[in-house]
Amino acid sequence: MSSALRFGLCLVGLAAFTLGCSSTKQSNTARTAREQLLVSNAIDQSLSKVDFTPFQGSRVFVDDKYLECVDKGYLVGSIRHRAMANGAVVVNKIEDADVVMELRSGVIGTDMADSFLGTPEIVLPGMLTIPEVRLVNRTRQSAMAKIGLVAYDPKNMAVLGQGGVSSSQSEDNNWFVMGVGPWQSGSVRDEIRHSVPVRPNQPYQPLPVSVAFQEPTLHPAAPGKLQLTGEQSPAEEKPAETK
Repeated sequence: MSSALRFGLCLVGLAAFTLGCSSTKQSNTARTAREQLLVSNAIDQSLSKVDFTPFQGSRVFVDDKYLECVDKGYLVGSIRHRAMANGAVVVNKIEDADVVMELRSGVIGTDMADSFLGTPEIVLPGMLTIPEVRLVNRTRQSAMAKIGLVAYDPKNMAVLGQGGVSSSQSEDNNWFVMGVGPWQSGSVRDEIRHSVPVRPNQPYQPLPVSVAFQEPTLHPAAPGKLQLTGEQSPAEEKPAETK
């Protein structure tokens, strides 16, 4: 057997041991992670404006029969969490409740906007087309949440306080310059940046500041009254000073 033939057989044998084949399968959820983060961020911001301390020591039933929105489970769970964190006892039956917290949503959804600096596509006579040129491009996706709450006594259906509506907006901006990017900004990026990563064997760490319950900085409310930040109850209005 010639040396050339032996060399060729060696190459074939080496290739047989080194060649391989592999395949991977990828899939995506129907809703993107970014869109879900936008919605949950807007919900968190809206609920952060609501004072839940008036429910302290009360047995509260959270009624969501009038609530129709995306991420309903997250919204209801967040309200239950905040009520319990402020001293309420959340019950599962209206018969066991001292207070019913009724929920509703005006809007929970997203919008998209796309803008750029450059020249649009131009079609000239004679089938001549000048292509679109984008020097600077921005895509902006935002989410809005408008959440309403009212509390009442289930025994006599008397309204406890005035209740109210809280609205917030979150946004995610992506900038591209000459096709290079994205450079990101917005409330979603800030939430992710301030989140605490969890690593194996890492000691317990508190919730990120963006979602942790802080010491009350909200406007105090009378017992049994649900009040939004910035509102002032009639009992606390000070008369105008006279000289």
